[in-house]
Amino acid sequence: MKVCISSVTLFLISVAAMAQSAIEFDQKKAEYLYHFAYECIDQEYPNKPGGVLGDDSFLMPPREIHPAFYGCFDWHSSVHGHWTLVTLLSRFSDFEHRNEIIAKLRKNLTRENILEEIEYFNDGQNTTFERTYGWAWLLKLDEALREWETPEAKEMQENLSPLVAVISEKFIEFLEKLKYPIRIGEHSNIAFGMSFAYDWAEKYHPQLAEEIRKKAMEYYINDCKCPLTWEPGGFDFLSPCLQEASLMQKITPKKEFEKWMKKFLPGFERNPAKYIQIAEVTDRSDGKLAHLDGLNFSRAWCLFEMGHGLNNPKMMELGVAHFNYSYEKMDSGEYAGAHWLASFATYALEKYEGMKD
Repeated sequence: MKVCISSVTLFLISVAAMAQSAIEFDQKKAEYLYHFAYECIDQEYPNKPGGVLGDDSFLMPPREIHPAFYGCFDWHSSVHGHWTLVTLLSRFSDFEHRNEIIAKLRKNLTRENILEEIEYFNDGQNTTFERTYGWAWLLKLDEALREWETPEAKEMQENLSPLVAVISEKFIEFLEKLKYPIRIGEHSNIAFGMSFAYDWAEKYHPQLAEEIRKKAMEYYINDCKCPLTWEPGGFDFLSPCLQEASLMQKITPKKEFEKWMKKFLPGFERNPAKYIQIAEVTDRSDGKLAHLDGLNFSRAWCLFEMGHGLNNPKMMELGVAHFNYSYEKMDSGEYAGAHWLASFATYALEKYEGMKD
């Protein structure tokens, strides 16, 4: 009797094999990753403020300007440091350091501290502060708190919610005014910001979700032949092409996305490794050059999303290779304080686990 194996069956077999051998989001990885975020969310210096000084009154220590998010070198890194810790506790309910982590989180995420953060965003000099990279991570933090069903999470999410309301409205206002997409491979890449915000908004803010769908179609529906071979730029930690594709996958029906992908990245589905190779870092002591390890992690999560959605094991295998390369470099001790990379690695692991579900 002839046995026919469908492409879907082959895909599931490949996924099962990778789940067993390639990446596992286990306690060992969690123990390693938590240190970066735990040690930095209350580490005030060194610090890169990133805001605009209106006058002498702005000359204050970071802990006074941003009482909730003053650690981890800059505001957005502090936000996603908090996200990392919440995510790890949510995934591993018996995490060994649970009580110490919660104590730190609750110390920062008080209602009083969050109201002071809002005052900074309401200041005329800083209405666009952290647009949109930090905004997107704040929405991710809110999403993680909402989905971590514990009394502590509920308390912290309620404290955070006034700032979330401010940021979500700012997001809508900005997208309404932004005529052209921002396509670079660093913080202001708008496809990244919209993609993260959409994950949150689809569940909790229909107006923002609809605005993101509308603007994504305006920006990207007619794009074709994205120049993947131009990537990466020397300081990239995001892939302009893959972030755009990841967003379009979220906002379009599967058949429409498949058709769009064939125009946007022709040939990529058949042989993704032909178009992108793992990004190599020449000096991990240089924060900007080290961005390329972040690129490997962010490429990985995009490849996991698309590979899963398109039943394409080659994409996921390439994502695994990107993840493993940079994770091994982190784990080797070449980085002394890669707190932001720990968040990127954690997010890639979350995406991979979601692929297996």
